[in-house]
Amino acid sequence: MSKKFKRGDRFSPINTKNIHGAPVTVPDAEGRWTHLQFRRFAGCPVCNLHLQDFIKRDDELVRAGIHEVVVFHSSDKELLPYQGKFPFDVVGDPEKTLYHRYGVEASLRAILDPRGWGAAIKSNLMKDKPTAGKDKKHGIFGLPADFLISPDGIIKDVNYGIYGYDQWEFDEVLSRYKAVKN
Repeated sequence: MSKKFKRGDRFSPINTKNIHGAPVTVPDAEGRWTHLQFRRFAGCPVCNLHLQDFIKRDDELVRAGIHEVVVFHSSDKELLPYQGKFPFDVVGDPEKTLYHRYGVEASLRAILDPRGWGAAIKSNLMKDKPTAGKDKKHGIFGLPADFLISPDGIIKDVNYGIYGYDQWEFDEVLSRYKAVKN
């Protein structure tokens, strides 16, 4: 098991590229706050259901000064058809290097915990839902995680999910940001 981070810890920096090849740094190189999300594989219907509010309301994040970064344990090639038009940074991590570095784990509870079943059903009923397809090879048992990181690299809040849909919703990100910003 990798080390789990907690509030007040210094975030170990990420210097990588998004799925379009643009540089991504956490803490943010432009001095913005960062909401860093860890999700499952590219075609994960539950992950993509969750991200719909972040897509629709991205302008609110931008106005608040929050840099949204979402990591999936799929390759860039697998991510582009699903997340290629997302308005924020999407990072592929097929070897799960970042997952291990930041203590983001996998568990059977990701799919077996009944608290996530409603989202699973809803996501699979979506008209334009992605299909899980072959990228399930990266793991259907991945657990979500959320980090809220200040521009100086301090983790101001963190959540390690214990089942597949145990992550911060959009409004929760904004309220946590407002609560810790000052």
